[in-house]
Amino acid sequence: MAHGIGEDPGRSPAAQLDGVEFPVWRDMLVQVAADNGASVDVINLFKALPRNLYYSKEEVQRDFAEAARRFAIGNVDEEDGAARDRRNLGRDTVENAPPGKIRHP
Repeated sequence: MAHGIGEDPGRSPAAQLDGVEFPVWRDMLVQVAADNGASVDVINLFKALPRNLYYSKEEVQRDFAEAARRFAIGNVDEEDGAARDRRNLGRDTVENAPPGKIRHP
């Protein structure tokens, strides 16, 4: 393993969560990321998180996919009725499967 080579923490949303005390408001996550010198993309990703309050790091990480989807489409209205929420992507298949039918997505 190469020492001293790695991802810039300012570009990693997960790295911004390391020093955060939970529960935490979404606005505080945005502020912490800005104070830590995070990139504009990371700050905007936190702004796009679907919930206002998070109780654990895992909750935030589960919502990264939904936040990325929201961030990618911008302020476009979703009037076509399609289900695009990505918060539980694959989780129901694993956690709520009938007995003996547990499978990995």
